[in-house]
Amino acid sequence: MTTVIPPSDWIVSVDDHVIEPPNVWIDRLPSKYHDRAPSMASGDRGAVWRYEDRIIPTSGLSVAAGKEKKEFSPDPVSFDQMRPGAYDAQARLADMDEAGILASLSFPSFPRFCGQLFWEAQDKELALLCVKAYNDWMIDEWCGAAPGRYIPLVLIPLWDPPAAVTELERCADKGAHAFAFSENPEPLGLPTIHDPGGYWDPVMRAANDLEMVVCMHVGSSSTMPQIASNVPPLASLTWGANRTSGAMLSWLFSSYLQDLPNLKICLSEGNIGWIPYFLERAEQVLDKQRYWFARGATETYSANLGIPDLSGIKAADLMTLDVRSTFADHVYGCFIDDIAGIRCLDLIGEDNVMCETDYPHSDTTWPHSIQSAMKLIGHLPRATQRKLLRGNAERLFRFTAVEPDLPGIAV
Repeated sequence: MTTVIPPSDWIVSVDDHVIEPPNVWIDRLPSKYHDRAPSMASGDRGAVWRYEDRIIPTSGLSVAAGKEKKEFSPDPVSFDQMRPGAYDAQARLADMDEAGILASLSFPSFPRFCGQLFWEAQDKELALLCVKAYNDWMIDEWCGAAPGRYIPLVLIPLWDPPAAVTELERCADKGAHAFAFSENPEPLGLPTIHDPGGYWDPVMRAANDLEMVVCMHVGSSSTMPQIASNVPPLASLTWGANRTSGAMLSWLFSSYLQDLPNLKICLSEGNIGWIPYFLERAEQVLDKQRYWFARGATETYSANLGIPDLSGIKAADLMTLDVRSTFADHVYGCFIDDIAGIRCLDLIGEDNVMCETDYPHSDTTWPHSIQSAMKLIGHLPRATQRKLLRGNAERLFRFTAVEPDLPGIAV
């Protein structure tokens, strides 16, 4: 039997991607920086990004929407080889309407998922200006093109926490309620969230006070786990969600979620089927092992494993930590196509799960996004469907979607 899904029941996708158009930085930076600022140049395979002394192409896997699976390729592509919806806000809107996507939050592409490209830059004065320019473009131009259809996600200068606080405050004043962060800053050469010196304390306190969601996309550590040095690439791609599980566990055992009641984290493109196991295992480990950690026996533990001494790290109070309630109060998972996760929804919590479509990446469900979602969750109660499709996202990001005056989509 055919069912028509009206716009009121479409998806608020909390993980899509934008291919930045050529004007983002050149239009917003002083002319004295134009020779080193991000700009477009001609490459062997079409237009590429040029920044400082780097040439950066766009991967075909990042703009696979509309292509047949047999056409997918990581080879570089130019703008004329991708759907306009990848880089044009109005064209994106038309693609969203076709697929039943009510609203969309997009991660950056050229700067990478948490802006780590600017952390790697030589000129940090210019890099800070690039972060601000991106944020102004994201809020004013991309999201401003269709208010109520786009959720702004901003960047921070990862190398300067006080400046990051100032930028978060500025962007919050402009209506942003979320910023991109790394699933694991250590591979980037930055302190972890357990840094004894509290490197990230100003940022997380600001996020708590401003109620800005910490969004961590899989791969925002600039790493791809390798099962073995010569394992087939698709095996390691399948294994990639271990980065997301690692991020969740790191945060659950950190002090931040205990100390900052308004702090929320969103784990993007990691799926959710693994969550019940790791929550259960975390409870088991906490029950059996917390006493020696609380006594400060970390030096012996570290020596036995041959790892740096863990004494002094920022960690939760393990004698009072409640894994389940901490997860329920602070952590949100996202799914694209996850049968196992939906079957375990009662073990995860229907208030902590959101939908994503990953447009225009190769994992996207576009142009059948609402059909794919309903195939997964159509058997659930209507109230639960509403939460997963849009309600949880609107609540978390303090966002009210504007429903277009369009006919529904048959599923």
